[in-house]
Amino acid sequence: MVFLRCEAVRWVDDEPQPGLVEVRFADAHQQQWAFVDKWPVFTGDDLTPDSDYPLEVGILCDILTTDNTADTVTISVTPWGLESLDGRIEFEVRSDQLITS
Repeated sequence: MVFLRCEAVRWVDDEPQPGLVEVRFADAHQQQWAFVDKWPVFTGDDLTPDSDYPLEVGILCDILTTDNTADTVTISVTPWGLESLDGRIEFEVRSDQLITS
């Protein structure tokens, strides 16, 4: 399994249960991307409204392509049905932003 390192930056709302968090990351081109979804979708500690944000979390992803010369990877965040706030599902990230387990 491969996860993209991200930061949970804030608790968004208690509804729908179990609660929503906002998660962000910067891609290989330093563009910021944001997601809002139920906290269990993101790996890491259990998140609550009282958690000490920001916290490192991960997003399950699929590797689509690898560019060894640029040390970048194109990923998809579709395994859990995620998409960024503007509807994007594929991103080019640095390979050091990925965690394998």
